[in-house]
Amino acid sequence: MPHKYVLKSHFGAENNFRINYQADLTEEQLPIATAPGGPMLVIAGAGSGKTRTVTYRVAYLVESGVPLDRILLVTFTNKAAKEMLSRVELLLKRDVKGIMGGTFHHVGNLMLRKNAKCIGYEPNFTILDRADSKDLIDACLGEAKIDVKARRFPKGEALQDIYSLSLNTNRTITDVIAYNYAQFESMTEEIEGVFNLYVQRKRKNNLMDFDDLLYLWHKLLAENRDVAGQYAAKFLHVLVDEYQDTNLLQAKIINLLAAKHRNLMVVGDDSQSIYSFRGAHFKNIINFPKVYPDARLYKLEVNHRSTPEILAIANTAITLAKEKFDKSLRTNRPSGQKPVVAPLTTVYEQAAFVAQRLLELREEGQSLNDMAVLYRSHYQSLEVQMELTKRGIPFEVRSGLRFFEEAHIKDVIAYLKVFHNPNDELSWGRVLKLLPKVGPRTAEKIFQFICQAGDPRETIAQDGVLKVIPGGGERSFKQFQALMAQLKEKRDKPAEMIKAVSESNYADHLKEQYPNYRERLEDLEQLGSYATQYKSLEELLSSLALASGIEAETIVEAGETGEKEACVLTTVHQAKGLEWKSVFLVWLADGRFPSYLSFDKEEEMEEERRLFYVAVTRAKDELYLLYPLIYSGYDGEVLMKVSRYLEELPSWAYDKWEVEESLDSSACGGLARDEEAVDLSEYREIKIKNRGDFEAIDIKELFA
Repeated sequence: MPHKYVLKSHFGAENNFRINYQADLTEEQLPIATAPGGPMLVIAGAGSGKTRTVTYRVAYLVESGVPLDRILLVTFTNKAAKEMLSRVELLLKRDVKGIMGGTFHHVGNLMLRKNAKCIGYEPNFTILDRADSKDLIDACLGEAKIDVKARRFPKGEALQDIYSLSLNTNRTITDVIAYNYAQFESMTEEIEGVFNLYVQRKRKNNLMDFDDLLYLWHKLLAENRDVAGQYAAKFLHVLVDEYQDTNLLQAKIINLLAAKHRNLMVVGDDSQSIYSFRGAHFKNIINFPKVYPDARLYKLEVNHRSTPEILAIANTAITLAKEKFDKSLRTNRPSGQKPVVAPLTTVYEQAAFVAQRLLELREEGQSLNDMAVLYRSHYQSLEVQMELTKRGIPFEVRSGLRFFEEAHIKDVIAYLKVFHNPNDELSWGRVLKLLPKVGPRTAEKIFQFICQAGDPRETIAQDGVLKVIPGGGERSFKQFQALMAQLKEKRDKPAEMIKAVSESNYADHLKEQYPNYRERLEDLEQLGSYATQYKSLEELLSSLALASGIEAETIVEAGETGEKEACVLTTVHQAKGLEWKSVFLVWLADGRFPSYLSFDKEEEMEEERRLFYVAVTRAKDELYLLYPLIYSGYDGEVLMKVSRYLEELPSWAYDKWEVEESLDSSACGGLARDEEAVDLSEYREIKIKNRGDFEAIDIKELFA
């Protein structure tokens, strides 16, 4: 017979439990897992054992006699729900499949299937994935007789994001466009018309998209009291994970489901609320005590991840937040290395620092899998990607595609390629198909025409080519000819060529094609900055080709397991919930982190601070906070101002490393410019004054 542990239950069940809650849980976790019920807000600091606490809470409810089908567990990923419930099964040594657990969308789907007729649907409705949803929107654009290419009207993907943000934030289409998509404001009425057609088609064909699973779920509960009452009576206990990431609809749904018994436990960290761009509503967690005045507040403040020195940085940063629940992370881990703050002369030296320190840490026995480079925006990874590729250090980009695989980067490079090699049919085709009214067949006709009379770069500027341009496309083609004339004048200045393309009608193309067009324009600015170090188009394109041709991902295998090694490059947003032994946080300059786009918006600046907090708390043992002093842009060199988050830190909280300039300053930031220097075993060494000089590491020997 298994041993039973005596613990007073709040639910009237026997006091003999299979699990020894007092032994398994900390002093912070135990009262949460064994609480009597009622509304509960659990503020779970980073690395504080939140998942463990929720898991034991569910197990305690089951052991206390709460029927499985009367427990609802809502998470933000199906993986999280499965992990928690499988842990509960291991703890209890029994099946708990009767518990309703999963994401908001999963639970909404189940309830909508059972009650579809209440909202005018049939139970066998089809759920559209994102691609199917876009296809249906495109069909609605056709029905409305809107030619998106001729009119510069937002494409299907952009319309999807507008509609989604409207539904999830409970704002009108007009409001969302005015605040988030101002470039489409003149088309608001037509966009609303397309949205109405989209809604009608979905209803007519018994279709729902992912946003409908929330919107119609809330509609079902809010407008059908019998249905809402049935579910509110059914669920004795409702538990919600990552509550700081809920949107307005989700919070309203949870309040309706917990209305009768009011045994609602929400778990989250206000300091990690960083997804407002997806519709997450920070006030949900902040205002929970106002919505439930009798709610008990619990805090998990013992961080089991990071050293005391790293937590000192995190606590200092978040203390200055204007709206927060007071908490101070502490740890039971021994003291470790102080975080390092290192100003680097340029972004190239910053990348060299990261690469060299990664190699040192690996030589000291740390796996590349335990290291990560974090940044505010994807474009800030460019120089690091180039430097790691040059040195043959394997890396995995989780914030998107590798920089030079991005569509907009390939577009702009295609413009440059046709001036370097006028017979490059692929690049001509890519550039021409960006124009309104020009598809693959027309692009082929244009290319054949301009190749007939000598140099295509000359022929493309002549009026004769207009005869192969479709009707309605002449105006945009003449603008294209003007751009090509500009590029011809700037042929020996690749950075200025990139600037000319990014400031042309191509910027309008990005606005219509991509909801995140601002980030893509930043990518192009960074590409232009990177190009300033090259004196000719040939040098730049050769460097980029060599960089993209090196396969760095498959070089290293870790020990006897044969597991592939690669450090992670990711935005902070993508890093939430993850951890590494060593973390490098780059580009800590004001305007880059925090982003200049948030400077005049108080709520967004508060979120930027929380983003910095999330970044810092990803590190377990070592944290490197880096920033460039000088940025070389289109208009010359600019002196960067250190991030306010570093300025706020007390000097005792970190070690400052002073870095001498690179040994080979002419090779800053990319593959060397002459063929003899392309050997991957040769690279820049940086010297850190207050640590003493160190010898360069032989990469070939290290990876042998």
